[in-house]
Amino acid sequence: MHRPTDLDLVRDHTVYACVMGSRAFGLATDGSDTDRRGVFLAPTPLFWHFEKPPTHVDGPADEQFSWELERFCELALRANPNILECLHSPLVEQLTDTGRELLALRDAFLSRQVHTTFGRYALGQHKKLEADVRLHGAPRWKHAMHLLRLLTSCRDLLRTGSLTIDVGDQREPLLAVRRGEVSWQDVESWMTRLAAEADEAATRTPLPAGPDRRRIEDFLFRVRRESAGAA
Repeated sequence: MHRPTDLDLVRDHTVYACVMGSRAFGLATDGSDTDRRGVFLAPTPLFWHFEKPPTHVDGPADEQFSWELERFCELALRANPNILECLHSPLVEQLTDTGRELLALRDAFLSRQVHTTFGRYALGQHKKLEADVRLHGAPRWKHAMHLLRLLTSCRDLLRTGSLTIDVGDQREPLLAVRRGEVSWQDVESWMTRLAAEADEAATRTPLPAGPDRRRIEDFLFRVRRESAGAA
């Protein structure tokens, strides 16, 4: 078969595309970028060559990034925070039948692993903020805001079993952090409280111990087989 370019795969084979970042989180301001994320399904015959399809593609638009379906599922099974949140964006721009099936499976990716993965990611971001404070006397406030948002999301996910990424009534308190109107000491106290609340929620969370790998693998196998039959 004709081998499409990487950008052709995004243009012609995207099954799900959404807006992420501040616009999806309910934290957009006049200067906010529009971060687009997507999932494409590479035609199965492309995997029969020595040179395999890409696992991800930048572009074609600015601030656009896409994953091949299998890679996306692998990362979601590992409870990658960015990937799980992508599945729950309220701003969907493109959706095929395969994309709808993927979204219908999003709860199958959720498990108690999020306590570890979200927490590990938050710890790494916190260390970067601390380094900014040591070097410059203040953190990057935008990053501090997003870390607070992530910790809140993790806590609420562990409490309820559902992932909601729009910050709702926390928009103004979080934007105050972004504007530097809250002291770093108070921000750190807020982070510490959220982390402790997430730890407590993890002891009684309704989330299962692990993701439903069988359902996800069955889905991936079926769409690969259908793609092969269509070639």
